[in-house]
Amino acid sequence: MTASITRLRQAALLPSMALALLLLVPTLAQARGAPDSFADQAEILLPAVVNISTTQTVESAAVDMPQFPPGSPFEEFFKQFRGEQGQEQGQGQGQGRSRQATALGSGFIIDSSGYVVTNNHVIAGADQIEVILHDDTRLPAKLIGTDDKTDIALLKVESDTPLPAVGWGNSDKLRVGDWVLAIGNPFGLGGTVTAGIVSARGRNINAGPYDDFIQTDASINRGNSGGPMFDSEGKVVGVNTAIFSPSGGNIGIGFAVPSSMAEPVVAQLKASGHVTRGWLGVSIQTVTEEIAEGLGMAAPTGALVAQVQPDGPAAKADLKQGDVVLRFDGKKIGEMRDLPRVVAQTEVGRTVSVDILRGGKERTVSVKVAEMSDPVQVSTQSDPAPKPGKDDSDIAGLGMKVAPLDAAMREGLGLAADAKGMVIASVDPNGPAAEKGLRQGDVITEAERHAVTSAEDLRNAVKSAGKEGRKAVLLLVDRASQPLFVAIRIDEGKARG
Repeated sequence: MTASITRLRQAALLPSMALALLLLVPTLAQARGAPDSFADQAEILLPAVVNISTTQTVESAAVDMPQFPPGSPFEEFFKQFRGEQGQEQGQGQGQGRSRQATALGSGFIIDSSGYVVTNNHVIAGADQIEVILHDDTRLPAKLIGTDDKTDIALLKVESDTPLPAVGWGNSDKLRVGDWVLAIGNPFGLGGTVTAGIVSARGRNINAGPYDDFIQTDASINRGNSGGPMFDSEGKVVGVNTAIFSPSGGNIGIGFAVPSSMAEPVVAQLKASGHVTRGWLGVSIQTVTEEIAEGLGMAAPTGALVAQVQPDGPAAKADLKQGDVVLRFDGKKIGEMRDLPRVVAQTEVGRTVSVDILRGGKERTVSVKVAEMSDPVQVSTQSDPAPKPGKDDSDIAGLGMKVAPLDAAMREGLGLAADAKGMVIASVDPNGPAAEKGLRQGDVITEAERHAVTSAEDLRNAVKSAGKEGRKAVLLLVDRASQPLFVAIRIDEGKARG
């Protein structure tokens, strides 16, 4: 109440501003008014939304009979129980038994010939999949293909007549505050329509490598997974996939895969049954404010190249460690996670321009995008911690001690025989290095983009950063053969001391 009164008083003091606001409000309301009803739209869209029923065989472990005193009534009870259970299982005590587990989800018909889109997690592991139409017709479904990275699956059903279908919309045109409809099968109740607005765009919920979710306050619950999100024109702009809920129920935070991502995935699944993605051949990391300062950038943006894979597209295009990718194929890379998504959506074999920042100057290189293959799992041993020694050198201002690499350390850390740098021998738990996650066994190979071969190189980097008025020093660290840029805040008091 107090805040409202304050605003009214300010308006009274500024009559011209208040009048302008009063004139502006009706204009905005007229431009985007709330619909009187969603009934007409729901009536048209509901027949194209389906329920997905799956059946899966689950092996249940048998429960061994507890031990009771001979003649105990409990002993007789459990013998009878196990006898009945044995009849269900087949034979033998201690065997497991099979049971049929069913699950329900949602989907939508994207083609009148019977192609149905849903979530991968709705049908994952299913032995049988059945699509239930709006009129309760049940049709067996064939799995055409899945993509676990975007949680999209494509099914196919056969029908004697064309099925009602919906079309894709353009999720890129959605604005925060736009109306959306969600239709699905929450809690197995059947076709249910809920309405809300776009609460946010570009959400990262750590569900996969290409997170770019639309957030909505339309009620989405368990069973809505795989169902469509429609815009005000009745076009599919998202595939409802997840909710945020401490209780398991709807609290007004739901997430949908945008159509800009889902549509090309579905097109590839329909054409070939699998998805191919573009590959650049780099390891990247976030450009933090400290790293941006160390690289001489005005603001943190883009994706920092931490490693370039030999013989990959990036290496052939002469991208280098320490480059910052600002734009890829004309698309701005605002933050690190934008780059994998944009590259993955690029057609394999295309040559595109990449704008990078190197040494404080922008330049453009051309990259021919290759096809991404499944990552190889590499098992690594624990990093051996170097033993403290008399040669350890304290790096004032960074809160750590370093030691020179020797042959034993190179072998133990899995480094090349000619690897150079200084290994971290110990870290002050209350110092700047510990604050940034540096640990014993990390190898510092560069400081301020210059090679490090001695403790003096590190001290000089700290002094140089201080003279230039920068509050952090940029290091390149090798951890288990993985390079990592780290900007460490300089403890000025200890650096001077």
